[in-house]
Amino acid sequence: MFVLSGVSLAWALALLLPGHGEALRDGECEVCVSFLERFYQSLHDDNVNFNSADIEQALIRRCKDAKTKENRFCYYIGATSDAATKITNEVSKPLSYHAPVDKICEKLNKKDSQICELKYDKQVDLSTVDLKKLKVKDLKKILEEWGESCKGCAEKTDFIRKITELMPKYAPMAARARTDL
Repeated sequence: MFVLSGVSLAWALALLLPGHGEALRDGECEVCVSFLERFYQSLHDDNVNFNSADIEQALIRRCKDAKTKENRFCYYIGATSDAATKITNEVSKPLSYHAPVDKICEKLNKKDSQICELKYDKQVDLSTVDLKKLKVKDLKKILEEWGESCKGCAEKTDFIRKITELMPKYAPMAARARTDL
């Protein structure tokens, strides 16, 4: 009797623990789902042969250009050169038979829960934000997202000047909206 209740308790706990046997909720695993959806679409657009080896090579190439949270995702699945583990086959094999991206992310979450903890940073609306009220850290992040740096910038006003100078190139809609104000 005790053994049966212990087994029942273990089964009930396994069903209740997060990440085991449950579907992803909205907003969960956002970096994984978003990155893999765009990657899957790029495979179709580039007419890549849908076999595991070709997909894995394309994934590694795509991860070389990944930045911030997407680079961290690539690190977790082993698609970067400095990764300690390699579970890229957990992505390439299911993609080769067109498995849904959210199901792939569910399986990845079971292997490494850090994958689904990744969240994109909140995007600043450059058309309405008062740059003077942002922290220097946030100003630097805007430039970093654009792939730019501000050499010689010592004060907040230097960063603001650089952002407003580059805004027409990287955020033309926001630049137009700011000139309309």
